[in-house]
Amino acid sequence: MAIAATTRRLSASERLRRSLGNGRVTAALILLPPALLIFTLFVMLPLGESVWYSFFNWNGYGAPTDFVGLENYQRIAGHSIFHKAVGNTLKIVAISILLQMPLALLLALLIYRKTPTNAVFRLIFFLPFILAEVAAGLIWSFVFDGNYGVTASIAQSFGAESFFILADRDWAFVAVMTVIVWKYFGFHMMIYIAALQSVPEDLIEAARIEGAKRRQIVRYVQIPHIKPAIIVSAFFAIIGALQVFDIIIPLTNGGPSNQTHTIVTYLYTFGLTRLNIGFGSAVGVILFFAAITVAIFYQRFFMGKDKA
Repeated sequence: MAIAATTRRLSASERLRRSLGNGRVTAALILLPPALLIFTLFVMLPLGESVWYSFFNWNGYGAPTDFVGLENYQRIAGHSIFHKAVGNTLKIVAISILLQMPLALLLALLIYRKTPTNAVFRLIFFLPFILAEVAAGLIWSFVFDGNYGVTASIAQSFGAESFFILADRDWAFVAVMTVIVWKYFGFHMMIYIAALQSVPEDLIEAARIEGAKRRQIVRYVQIPHIKPAIIVSAFFAIIGALQVFDIIIPLTNGGPSNQTHTIVTYLYTFGLTRLNIGFGSAVGVILFFAAITVAIFYQRFFMGKDKA
């Protein structure tokens, strides 16, 4: 046992010496403290303050003194508009996975090969993602305008009355989801294109020689090879859906009648704009832990299986 312990100590010493020799420990000692400092200052401390403020009825001025315990969380749990915001967020998650990602994959399969024409199409489809969210929201607010927008022109060309889609309780969120799909499908498309370009051409050619049709090649050769990219894309879609804010504010500002709120716009409207910082902090804490839960679950049950 003494010999084994000595061997383990020597092995540890040898590993330390080698780490010092190749600079890994030195690099860690130099780079890790600044990273930890930045993470503490800009993530952990604000999160801790949000948790603390969520237990107060506080307007953001002065020090919080009106301690209310879990009252803010109870108000959130009983607020019908928060339930609507959660439902809308889940709808965005669903539309991102069921429509946005398949559309991006279809286009990627059509234009992933390196040709001048495909390069032009990739640029065209990727441009909406480059456009700032606020700018995209403002552009589409004019498109959907019932007086002089594109929808109004189309309605008038068919002899129909103008339709104010952003003012309609039933259709406003459909318009929001349309803009979200248009804005972000190019991002997922580029992920798939990068993955498809790494699929060995020998496999595709071998499948053709064996008599496989285009659909079979996609299903049994290309999609299995780009599965890791699809998993990462789905993760970005889910986390992004939890953070949708910049598009909705210029489009509908949560209206009409609070029908198009997401969790983040709910936080902004009922927390920040009304100077109810304690209430808004409670919403932020709920959103943070929801995102963390999704990330851990996804890492454990999807990304972990893919690595295995």
